[in-house]
Amino acid sequence: SSFVLSLPSRLALNEGDGAWCPAGPVYPNDAEYLEIDLRRLHFLTLVGTQGRHANGHGKEFARAYRLHYSRDGHRWMPWRDRWGNEVISGNENTKDVVLKDLGPPVIARYVRFFPRADRVMSVCLRVELYGCVWKDGLQSYTAPLGQVMPLVPEPVYLNDSTYDGHSVHKLHFGGLGQLTDGVVGLDDFTQTKELRVWPGYDYVGWRNSSFPGGFIEMEFEFDQLRAFTYMKVHCNNMHTHGVSIFRKVDCLFKRSLATAWEPVPVSQQLAVDVRNPSARILTVPLEGRLGLFVQCHFHFAGEWMLFSEIAPSTLPYNNSFIIQFNYLEGQEGPKSGQPIAKDDNSNTAILIGCLVAIILLLLVVIFLILWRQYWQKILGKAQRRISDDDLTVHLSAPSDTIVINNTMGSHRHSNPCGADYMEPETANCQPGFQNNVPHYAEADIINLQGVTGGNTYAVPAVAVDALTGKDMALGEFPRERLIFKEKLGEGQFGEVHLCEVENPQDLPSLEFPFNVRKGRPLLVAVKILRSDATKNARNDFLKEVKIMSRLKDLNIVRLLGVCVRDDPLCMITEYMENGDLNQFLSGHELEDKLGGSPSGKPTISYPTLIHVGAQIASGMAFLASLNFVHRDLATRNCLVGEGFTIKIADFGMSRNLYAGDYYRIQGRAVLPIRWMAWECILMGKFTTASDVWAFGVTLWEVLMLCQEQPYSQLTDEAVIENAGEFFRHQGKQVYLSRPPACPLAVYEVMLRCWTRESKDRLPFQYLHRFLAEDALNMV
Repeated sequence: SSFVLSLPSRLALNEGDGAWCPAGPVYPNDAEYLEIDLRRLHFLTLVGTQGRHANGHGKEFARAYRLHYSRDGHRWMPWRDRWGNEVISGNENTKDVVLKDLGPPVIARYVRFFPRADRVMSVCLRVELYGCVWKDGLQSYTAPLGQVMPLVPEPVYLNDSTYDGHSVHKLHFGGLGQLTDGVVGLDDFTQTKELRVWPGYDYVGWRNSSFPGGFIEMEFEFDQLRAFTYMKVHCNNMHTHGVSIFRKVDCLFKRSLATAWEPVPVSQQLAVDVRNPSARILTVPLEGRLGLFVQCHFHFAGEWMLFSEIAPSTLPYNNSFIIQFNYLEGQEGPKSGQPIAKDDNSNTAILIGCLVAIILLLLVVIFLILWRQYWQKILGKAQRRISDDDLTVHLSAPSDTIVINNTMGSHRHSNPCGADYMEPETANCQPGFQNNVPHYAEADIINLQGVTGGNTYAVPAVAVDALTGKDMALGEFPRERLIFKEKLGEGQFGEVHLCEVENPQDLPSLEFPFNVRKGRPLLVAVKILRSDATKNARNDFLKEVKIMSRLKDLNIVRLLGVCVRDDPLCMITEYMENGDLNQFLSGHELEDKLGGSPSGKPTISYPTLIHVGAQIASGMAFLASLNFVHRDLATRNCLVGEGFTIKIADFGMSRNLYAGDYYRIQGRAVLPIRWMAWECILMGKFTTASDVWAFGVTLWEVLMLCQEQPYSQLTDEAVIENAGEFFRHQGKQVYLSRPPACPLAVYEVMLRCWTRESKDRLPFQYLHRFLAEDALNMV
């Protein structure tokens, strides 16, 4: 019947019977399974399960299950985590959605779910898989087994621990493993990005003396005949431990299993780098050659050779295919994190969009209710009482499981990125911090991005009501006067463009923040809301316009005009001729005592750097006076004008240039964790005091001339762990080091910005006064 179709069996839908159920009971021998055919190879990173709803009468769910997967439908492999465990913990009731990170990820077309039962019982499942299409077409690789490096104090195991093929006579064949898991190793191969794994986990390595020919042979099998443009190989080059990149590679091709290898290889010589120990991606051109199989010889340049990732760039070949090499060079490999829906002769894109919308709605409702609970207690308003149909999220200790409680009968779309001041109750978070740092779960994250991709100010609810209740004083800007220069960034529903306005003096509707010489165009940043934006995104865009129109300070980027009469909606803000502060300072050197520069680069003096910091503090003091919280203060979000004028902006998050400054959670949310206070990372608590913490990091960037990322020696996971050390307060926390040009008294002020207790951090008024007066007299 229509009650048990596939649509009602989706997660978080409370319609129909809504689950897949076997014809009979499930026995402890795991005989029953649900098989899913994704129609193509996919790179799967996440799986979600839920029990049967049946209009509130369902009682069946799976407490645990196993996954088997196949790439060809014949050979099935069990999924195991990094420690060899096959059983995945499932649901504890019928209403919770449980999301499980697949670490390592799975490359498969077919997936089977085997619900486990400790006794004879009825089991029903709602399941969803998340990932993306595996465009490379690589079905298996053959390689020698990784070896053990005998380092002191402990050996480093460089084996391919997640390989899902066969291992015979020191050879892996017929499977895929760590070289295709999407995880790129660090410069120091003894360190790793993954939690609770052994040193060397990210790399597969071989010793030169174990291979008499001086090379290792790897063979790659693909799903069909393909044209190869290049292959990217991520190699370690830590020569202090005898590790080097390969010096030469030879690749042969053949078009079927029965044919011989083509006699002429594609070869490339590489220069060995003995100065820079950084790991790097090496690109091997493959000249558009055709093949179903590729065999490559990687020649040793040192005692050890370590690979962490191999990614070929290919296109399927057919009879009408014409190789256009310039076009092929633009092809990209797969990117994980997008939901997958089963292709049932309907529009796959629509199903994917629906799945994304469902997950986003869950996150939206969570943050909406947390926000309302907070203001109910603060303001004591009875009309903000939340009904018994509640939705909460449980923080847990570090794990790969996310539990979302869902008892809402329907979902109302709302944007969690809007200008709402969000401060979750610390009492609810406290149990998760007793012994270790809580795991980042998507449902726990406050997304800072606005509809056009930039940061959004966090504004107290009472301020939002007051601001958005007023009419905008800005006039309509004639959009035909905007001359497009380049795209600065983009978000889910909009983009940020750099534009020029010719003869701006002729526009009486434009609010001028400074004098513009006649005949000189005015640079502006234009935020554009795309036509496919949702109604809520449109409302949030207009709310941002109204809030921005009230921000009038010499050190805050101002809103100059709007285009709201017709679509697409636009807001026009200031942009400074010298671009953002990060790029500006990184192109300078500190002026020496003689006033020169050894390298010939432009110089900047210490008083000028302090003047820059004082202006940032002044702008933040203005925001603090309105109880506005920026949430993404950094040099990338400051613009530089004539005479070192600094203005704080909000669209650095939308720019691809700074993607490395943000920690991405399952591809959904991005957080500037290296600038965030510990309570922001662990509790989602953003206040003016957390902006003070970010100001201390920003001042550190300024005095370092943006030559180094904060905590550059730490991985993202180590930065999160360091936040836990601040919480535990046992003296193990790591602070940013004192910049070479920084006087001790200024560094002590930075340290006071990073105190554990937010009430002990310095106010922006003091910081501005200190930098504008006292710090200028220090050398």
